[in-house]
Amino acid sequence: MSHTVKEIAVALGAEAFGATDILVTRAAEPAQAQADHLALATSPKYAESLPQGAARVAMLWEGADWQALGLEAAIIAPRPRFAMASLTRLLDAGQGYTDGIHPTAFVDPDAQLGEGVSVGPLAVISKGAIIGAGSVIGPQCFIGWHARLGEGAYLREAVSIGARVTIGARFIAQPGARIGGDGFSFVTPEPSSVESVRKTLGDQGETQAQDWARIHSLGAVTIGDDVEIGMGATIDCGTIRDTVIGDGTKLDNQVHMGHNVVIGRNCLICGQVGIAGSATIGDNVVLAGQCGVNDNIFVGDGVIAGGGTKLMSNVPAGRTMLGYPATQMDKQVEGYKALRRLPRLMRDVAELKRMVFKTTPDA
Repeated sequence: MSHTVKEIAVALGAEAFGATDILVTRAAEPAQAQADHLALATSPKYAESLPQGAARVAMLWEGADWQALGLEAAIIAPRPRFAMASLTRLLDAGQGYTDGIHPTAFVDPDAQLGEGVSVGPLAVISKGAIIGAGSVIGPQCFIGWHARLGEGAYLREAVSIGARVTIGARFIAQPGARIGGDGFSFVTPEPSSVESVRKTLGDQGETQAQDWARIHSLGAVTIGDDVEIGMGATIDCGTIRDTVIGDGTKLDNQVHMGHNVVIGRNCLICGQVGIAGSATIGDNVVLAGQCGVNDNIFVGDGVIAGGGTKLMSNVPAGRTMLGYPATQMDKQVEGYKALRRLPRLMRDVAELKRMVFKTTPDA
């Protein structure tokens, strides 16, 4: 698969200069670029390593002097980072999945497959499932009873979609994603020690062992359009109503969403984030890696939480949070700085005490 410099520039909405008929077979970092590669020298810092490679053409930043860099051609993008989205889509060779239904796949006679659906080896599509046109169901995937996937879905290897799950158009699921398992909901005949601790925050005192009774998940999962789910991510069904993910939201690897969680539109939920049951996340929220969200709280639109942040209570829209327990990021950083100064402060206090007691006259 190869493209001319001009073809790539047109696909990116960028400008091409020099020998625009040069064929490009792949993208590469500047130091590793070969003669048929497009070097990604998108800033002066990255361009410094161009002489270490053999690139003839590079994608550069606006205002760059491509001829002074010894190149035969260049693509200039106003926002190179954004241009990467179109570039990588153009050069992506895919996973080599073939068209049609593999002979080892099982598709229930009552399932409905749209035009051009590809079903890989050992995949299972259950009774009543509906798969939108142009979708790819990868090897060893499972689509549950009466599940629905919109057009253009792309499921990598071993993705599991549970019964009654509803998913919009252009859905992407990375290997091992699990959607539609039962929620983690259990209850005791009498108020449990956990309920007592939630009320008092104190020690339990004497406790009586009780069996846990399982609360079944009668809800399912509803996912909007243009959502992506990362490897090993898990999304629980709702208890009565559905767990919900809004349009355009992206979940990274190993994210866990508990039962009844609602996530808004265009959120980024990064690796190993855990969102406890019945939490509500607004639109355009960013939760960095290993964030935790307490159950039954609300996180407002546009909130950004730094890595490892634990959100224990409601967060107003637009806040930037950090720490455990979470506070506003600027206050948390100020506290960190004060904590680092604490040993020196203690030494200063000790020295002041020594001086005061040394100079105090005897009574």
